[in-house]
Amino acid sequence: MPTFFEAKQLVTPGELLAEGEYQAGENTYLEGGKIYASRIGLVDCDNKKVNVVALRAFYAPKVGDIIIGSVKEVGFNGWTIDIKAPYEALLRASDVLGRPFKPQNDELSQVLNSGDLIVAKIASYDRAHDPQLTVGEPGLGKITRGQLMCVIPTKIPRVIGRKGSMISMIKQETGCQIILGVNGVILVTGKNIEDEELAMAAIKKIDEESHTTGLTARVTQLLKDEKAKREENKN
Repeated sequence: MPTFFEAKQLVTPGELLAEGEYQAGENTYLEGGKIYASRIGLVDCDNKKVNVVALRAFYAPKVGDIIIGSVKEVGFNGWTIDIKAPYEALLRASDVLGRPFKPQNDELSQVLNSGDLIVAKIASYDRAHDPQLTVGEPGLGKITRGQLMCVIPTKIPRVIGRKGSMISMIKQETGCQIILGVNGVILVTGKNIEDEELAMAAIKKIDEESHTTGLTARVTQLLKDEKAKREENKN
């Protein structure tokens, strides 16, 4: 039951990964009892399942996902939203207004206009229809402040960390509120720009070094060093 890789090894499509009693997981395929990589990425094995984390993956919508998107177009009875996926999403006017849409009275561009940013949830999605969004829950809706940054969607779990440890540490050290869109878009809102930029620097480091070990310690040290520099500059 051999494997042909080391943990976190970079592999390319078609590369032999394992054979025998292993299962083909994300971004792999089974052929003739052997498992091969289907995308370029970092390979790992979890409970006999071989997975490849794609280095340049796009976002695949799933019902229940929290995403951050931008209004692409104002339509007749709702909005088309760019969610950084191969598909555009739809947000109905009745969902935002909380009541039936009345075209003779409601001017949708005054509610959300092209370029506006929202935090939303994937309410429904199947292969026959584009994703439908909802903003009808606490914490969802139009973004009015904060800074946005993007990472590869597959890096979001690394930003979260084991049991939320990484993102909790960043929030505590910077005092920022951070919303992680599963589509790789992140909203950072702090008391001031300096706090926001500090949090974003930490997230950027995770994005760039997610394939390495000891990352939590390095991110923690980065935050401490930057905070110390800030104190020195004050004095």
